[in-house]
Amino acid sequence: MPPEGLEWLPNPALLTDDEVVRLARIGVQHLGITEIRFTGGEPLLRRGLPGIVARTAELRPRPEISLTTNGIGLARLAGPLRAAGLDRINVSLDTLNPETFRQLSRRNRLDDVLAGLAAADAAGLRPVKVNAVLMRGVNDDEAPKLLQYCLERGYELRFIEQMPLDAQHGWRRDNMVTAGEILDALTRHFKLTAVDPGERGSAPAEAFVVDGGPARVGVIGSVTRPFCGTCDRVRLTADGQIRNCLFARDESNLRDPLRHGASDDELAGIWLRAVAGKLPGHGINDPGFLQPARPMSAIGG
Repeated sequence: MPPEGLEWLPNPALLTDDEVVRLARIGVQHLGITEIRFTGGEPLLRRGLPGIVARTAELRPRPEISLTTNGIGLARLAGPLRAAGLDRINVSLDTLNPETFRQLSRRNRLDDVLAGLAAADAAGLRPVKVNAVLMRGVNDDEAPKLLQYCLERGYELRFIEQMPLDAQHGWRRDNMVTAGEILDALTRHFKLTAVDPGERGSAPAEAFVVDGGPARVGVIGSVTRPFCGTCDRVRLTADGQIRNCLFARDESNLRDPLRHGASDDELAGIWLRAVAGKLPGHGINDPGFLQPARPMSAIGG
């Protein structure tokens, strides 16, 4: 996020709670979606989130429901979200150093995030997953420390390569800490054993058993070890646009047809056509790659 923040979407542009739940129902009942993840931006800022989760949990067949959050505010909401039907949670945590955290987030809230992780675990939102992005010269020395912290608490850590989705469009490949570098740093402190790739399925993370198990660590090499061939994800933005790839430059509008009386079948058809146009890869490594206009905070991780 840039220091000055980003422009907020006007409320009329955002899907209402009822619209979110209707589209979730269409995805589950018409398109075979089996997992729904609420992301952001920051989903905990949405006042109606517990109600949306509860209504999503009532869908049949019931999807698995997860949430990705920065963890600020999670200590207060972990219990209500679990009671509403949330199954598990991912918390973004790039550092255990309070000063580095303040520099990255522009907030002195590391203790709140750690408290949120503990609250999620206590509420039964397991496995509690932690997402970490390493940045060269910022926190690239923290991989072993982050893993040790998670091992001691039973959290499942996943490192994610930094992707070209920043609002400033300032991403540079040589600033990115690669999956290979992350694994090299970890193997100097831990014994890692690769999990059978057959177990991975469509999961984005390569999994490794740590020190003989049962704990695991994951590495998502979106840039240097892409997994586009097995990707089965689609994104619905807060303003009702379908994105068939995180790096897509085109979107398909569901919000306007929905508000103009489109039937469930018609909306499902738009959704299907959007997915049918998915490219075979994200193109980051192509010479002509162009970063999408929306940054990660406006797409959803």
